[in-house]
Amino acid sequence: MQQLSPAEFRSWLDNEKPHLLVDVREAKEHAASNLGGRLIPLAAILKHLPDFDVAIPVVVYCKRGIRSQLAIQRLATRLPQVDFYNLDGGLLAWESTK
Repeated sequence: MQQLSPAEFRSWLDNEKPHLLVDVREAKEHAASNLGGRLIPLAAILKHLPDFDVAIPVVVYCKRGIRSQLAIQRLATRLPQVDFYNLDGGLLAWESTK
């Protein structure tokens, strides 16, 4: 599984690298704080397979990086051609770099 550090992700944003950002937390968590992107809770991730474009990398995040790893494991078996990246340390790591 590919890991993307908060610093590397910041570089992607600064350089406007095309990507899809997916938050796999629950709606209440997303509403309280998020990085933007698309909310697809982990429990519903496999229902959204058509939403993933094979042409751009997908960055998946959660609070600490555990649920996002689970999501990527589930997705990668069905969409092996997509480049998935786990935001290492999740939202907590991202917020600690501000």
